[in-house]
Amino acid sequence: MNGPQSQPSLRRELGKWDLTAIGVNQVIGGAVFLVPATLALRLGSWSWVGVGLVGLLSMAVALNFAEAASRFDNTGGPYLYSRASFGRFVGFEVGWMAWFTRVTSWASVVNGLADALGFYWPGIRLGMPRTALMSAVVLAIMALNIRGIRQSSLAVNILTIGKLTPLLIFILVGLPQISFGAIQLGAFPTLEQLSAAALPLIFAFGGYEVVPVPAGEAKDPRKAVPFAMIATIIIVAILMTLAQIVALGTLPGLAQATTPLADASLLLMGAWGALMMTVGTSISMAGNNVGAALSGSRSLFALAEQQDVPKMFARIHPTFRTPDVAIVFTCLSTLVLALRRQGRAPFTIPGGPIVPGLALAVCLTILWGATSAQLQAGGQALLAGAVLFLIARLGARGKGK
Repeated sequence: MNGPQSQPSLRRELGKWDLTAIGVNQVIGGAVFLVPATLALRLGSWSWVGVGLVGLLSMAVALNFAEAASRFDNTGGPYLYSRASFGRFVGFEVGWMAWFTRVTSWASVVNGLADALGFYWPGIRLGMPRTALMSAVVLAIMALNIRGIRQSSLAVNILTIGKLTPLLIFILVGLPQISFGAIQLGAFPTLEQLSAAALPLIFAFGGYEVVPVPAGEAKDPRKAVPFAMIATIIIVAILMTLAQIVALGTLPGLAQATTPLADASLLLMGAWGALMMTVGTSISMAGNNVGAALSGSRSLFALAEQQDVPKMFARIHPTFRTPDVAIVFTCLSTLVLALRRQGRAPFTIPGGPIVPGLALAVCLTILWGATSAQLQAGGQALLAGAVLFLIARLGARGKGK
């Protein structure tokens, strides 16, 4: 007589460079092609210095993630770290917000992709063509994610290369042509200017926190995740700083540009350069779509694996070995929102409490710079998560767990 079959496990197929691509893909989104103008408006010639400094500050946060990641080898990332450090409820709130923000931001990116393609094909901006486009994108990504982590990772790798290539060409072509007078540091920005630039700068570096989420599908997560966290920030900081330098040094009136990198590319390389950068923006948003599905579904899976949401979301497909129910629910939730909107760790941070303290200051700066509407929306989402947690715990208690 055969005993009950055990639950299939996730496949560990992600290497350190796969995880790095996931991080770089999530940070380098559509905003990197637009934010140089905002930074030039706020900080002027100091904007490229600001990008570099925020890159260093982001490294402080990433180092904290890296040390925590070196203690865990399961799916969940920040959710698991918070749960282990502060208890089940705080962990749930972190995990819930990780899933919630990924779904809502993905819904926004899907709409942005439709708008970007609508520049060339105006007919898809409205009505059924727009709905059909967004549905096709989300459902195709859903199918890809279910098919396997290797396939999803390969798509992320290709799209990451696709979005970095225009940036690298822009930097290599533009550096020899910059006007050094334009990047020469002038009067130091005022406190008001610094405050106005802080949030877009920090936002531009956001996204690397998704790197440890799929650790349960990494080959050697306790080493691979810390490597990927650090490598992601190094790559992104260098690229974004150099892109700001080239834009500032080659495009007069950068602060007033609506498509700064495309405009600078037009001056540097002609019409094909502008087209290259526009295509790069679309590829960048497509990469964010695939990455959001991967990290968002794994956040929901992790919550279910620890029995903080219904266990059905922890189901693993017996053939593809992916969290299929979590993937389907995450993708369909995104589509609905999009349509509606239209011990001593193996890795330890050097410097003791200095880097964690600096990272905390960065996080408090983000909170301080948020608008009242953003704080209210975040509070409402946390409250909804608390209600869900209470319902889940009462249900578990009723079952004697």
